[in-house]
Amino acid sequence: MNSLAQQATAPTPLMQIAGVTKRYGGLVALNNVSLELTQGEIIGLIGPNGAGKTTLVNVITGVQQPDEGEILFEGKRIDRAPAYQIARRGIGRTFQIVQPFPRMTVLENVAAGAMFAGKAHSVAEAMDRASACLAFVGLTAMTSMPASQLTLPGRKRLELAKGLATNPRLLLLDEVNAGLNATEIEGALDLIKAIAARGITIVLIEHLMKVVMRASSRIVVLHQGVLIADGQPANVIRDPQVVEAYLGADYRHAEATG
Repeated sequence: MNSLAQQATAPTPLMQIAGVTKRYGGLVALNNVSLELTQGEIIGLIGPNGAGKTTLVNVITGVQQPDEGEILFEGKRIDRAPAYQIARRGIGRTFQIVQPFPRMTVLENVAAGAMFAGKAHSVAEAMDRASACLAFVGLTAMTSMPASQLTLPGRKRLELAKGLATNPRLLLLDEVNAGLNATEIEGALDLIKAIAARGITIVLIEHLMKVVMRASSRIVVLHQGVLIADGQPANVIRDPQVVEAYLGADYRHAEATG
């Protein structure tokens, strides 16, 4: 009786990915991937190059459609919806290669996300939301600057602001720390944790294991399109399959010796 009551009151996962497969000709990029995401988590998504990480993000965000399987967001199927509808439902993303609209100001870049994906009701509302997002990521001083003049760390923060302007409940971050130095990474980590503190679920694609271990409440590992591990960071990095496929014996030795 208690077990049934607990099941009845258990919160519905924010997202349910069930048996998702994606093929490109003879290449199976995702192979029967099943995964659940809950509100407020920071999930580190790791794996070797070509493991299927970006493909999974593309399928979640509607850039591509799965060949098999289903994706539910807040209990409703989205795997056949176009990308703009998925964004408006509350799924945002950043891109590994940052490409802002170069002739638009920093403010206008973020306002565009608020207007077209974030369902702002007017240009004024979009501008106000963009200003708030830029303040959050520390770019207020660059508001009127052409986006093309931002440094790489500035463009990375601009990507975060653009993602936040869409009012996401799920935010997928693709290599947000790539190309940053140690100090800049610390700043990015603080921002990621502050975003999660707002109740936004984050999926963080990242190659730097120190960043993954510090930021993530959970780690998911893909290898050759297959999900090979999903659990708490301390357990996942000791999983023999993960060590063999991605981390390597040297990493395991370094962890063991401190």
